[in-house]
Amino acid sequence: MSNQQIIAATQAWLNSFVIAYNICPFAKREQQRNRIRYRVEYGNSIESCLNTLIDECIHLDTHPETETTLLILAEFFDDFDDYLDLLAIAEQLLIDQGYEGVYQLASFHPHYRFADSDETDPSNYTNRSPYPMLHLIRESSIENALATYPDPAGIPQRNIELTRRLGMKKLEEILRACFDSTGSSGGC
Repeated sequence: MSNQQIIAATQAWLNSFVIAYNICPFAKREQQRNRIRYRVEYGNSIESCLNTLIDECIHLDTHPETETTLLILAEFFDDFDDYLDLLAIAEQLLIDQGYEGVYQLASFHPHYRFADSDETDPSNYTNRSPYPMLHLIRESSIENALATYPDPAGIPQRNIELTRRLGMKKLEEILRACFDSTGSSGGC
């Protein structure tokens, strides 16, 4: 798949799930303002992905008009355990590079599974995406958004309840439909 198709599937997921179901109440504003950067990484090693991650930190450092980056791992890290290994190393790298408190990583993967959940628990879909991703978020933006949002601590529980109401079949359909739109700029 081309960069454009991979980004289109990711944008479809963002629009048809994350924004449509208000999974992240802060995503819609940034999407409407065109402040989300999409970067596709084809590297087949941890090192190449980590280099791209630091490149994206530098991009955010020098481009304040970009609010956040979705680093999409297109061809590697399909295995969720391998992805978790990358995530742990990436989080440590941010600390080692002086980005602790500056940027935070959120994690998304097609086979995401919370440590305390069953594989068939629909709540895993709160972090399931078309491709493995590392989401770089500005810490200051998180703090500002949470300071003005009523009941930020309730967001995870609301999302768990929502995904369980929607059920596995519906959630699978939403994610699968994102690939149907890869030739267009529209949503799922």
